[in-house]
Amino acid sequence: MGAIRQIFIPLVAAAIGLLILLNLGFWQLDRLAWKESLVVQVEEGVSKAPVPAPEPDAWGNLSEADDYRHVELKGTFLTGATFYFTALAKPAGPQGGPGLMAYAPFETADGWLVLVNRGFLPQALTGNERLAATEPPQGEVTISGLLRLNEKPNWTTPGPDPADRIWFARDTAAMGSLLGLDNAKLAPFSIDLDAEYTPASGLPQAGETIVQFKNDHLGYALTWFGLAATLVGVFLAYAATILWPRKKPED
Repeated sequence: MGAIRQIFIPLVAAAIGLLILLNLGFWQLDRLAWKESLVVQVEEGVSKAPVPAPEPDAWGNLSEADDYRHVELKGTFLTGATFYFTALAKPAGPQGGPGLMAYAPFETADGWLVLVNRGFLPQALTGNERLAATEPPQGEVTISGLLRLNEKPNWTTPGPDPADRIWFARDTAAMGSLLGLDNAKLAPFSIDLDAEYTPASGLPQAGETIVQFKNDHLGYALTWFGLAATLVGVFLAYAATILWPRKKPED
């Protein structure tokens, strides 16, 4: 009975820890199924007819399921542009490699603002060529493209280059501030223009959205299940030393 008492508290602690680890593993499997369903939904949605872009009263309810939604809206391009550094390994158009996505401010017919990704500019362009390529279209236009939720930088993201207006994360709130936009009216998303909006000059090269989702849930699930198996092994080894101690060799 003494040995049973000795392992009782470790047994309870191990059982609680095992339950937590298994729950975390199964939760990650649920997240994996949700993410795979979301990817299928997005891949089907990008080719559907565009729907109206979310109005300001819907901004607070946006979720990951809204990312890559095909939307349209009417309004006017404003002057100015900021840029997001990228590299196109498999471009849809003729231009690829390292370069910049050109983000232009757009005022909708309803008065709110959104940054529109007009497309790709090769890194080799001179400053004057970049300026000419980002000259905004004149007059009211109707545009369509893929809605992209904002991307906040983390500690590994290089800082922006305000002098050249280049960002390394899709932080449209910061981009809008640099352009002097009213952030209270600025949408918490941007819109990547469809390929048909590439101008006759070929630049900016629109329609270059890379549709991808970070999906590490299977790896996380295997990690939690692995830790659960390790915990069981460690406890069994400990219990064995208590219940069946080795006899000391006699002198």
